Amino acid sequence: MLLVRHISAARADLSWADQPRLNTWLATGDGAVASSRSPSWHDSGMERVLGIGGYFMRAADPAALTAWYRDCLGLDIDEHGLWRPGAGPTVFATFEPETDYFGSRAQQTMLNFRVRDLDAMLAQLRAEGADVAEDVQDMRGVGRFGWVTDPEGSRVELWQPA
Repeated sequence: MLLVRHISAARADLSWADQPRLNTWLATGDGAVASSRSPSWHDSGMERVLGIGGYFMRAADPAALTAWYRDCLGLDIDEHGLWRPGAGPTVFATFEPETDYFGSRAQQTMLNFRVRDLDAMLAQLRAEGADVAEDVQDMRGVGRFGWVTDPEGSRVELWQPA
C-alpha cells in the first residue's frame, strides 16, 4: 500500500492516501501497517530497498558545510561521513514541480531531520546565527515542523514527531 500519494505545497493542505494508518505508523515507528491486501510488488519476490543508505550533496565548501551540520544540528558523523541515526520513521514523498515548500524552486530535494525538541533546536540554531524560518507548523497526529537554511542555501526541515 502506498501511504503517501501526494503532498501539496502547504503542510496544512496535506493529502494522505490513508491518514489513520499513516498516523498509526508514525506513532509506532515500526512501519507495520496492516492491510487487507498486500501490494503486488510484495507478492512478486521483487528485491526491495532496506532503507536510506546515504544522502549526498554538492557543496562549494564541503568541509565547511559538513562542519555546519555537525556543529549546528549535532549531526554525529565520523571522518568518513558515517552516521547512525536513532530509530524512527522516514517519510518518502513526492511534490508537484511548482511547490515552494522546499524554498527555492532550484532545490530539487529537501532533507528532513527528526528532532526531540523542535523549540530547543530552533533556539540553538538561532544562537549559532543560522537562517531559521520564523514559522512553525503543527500537523495534528504527525508533529511539529520548522525550517533552517544551510550555508549553501538548501532549506532543511526539522520534524518533532507527535
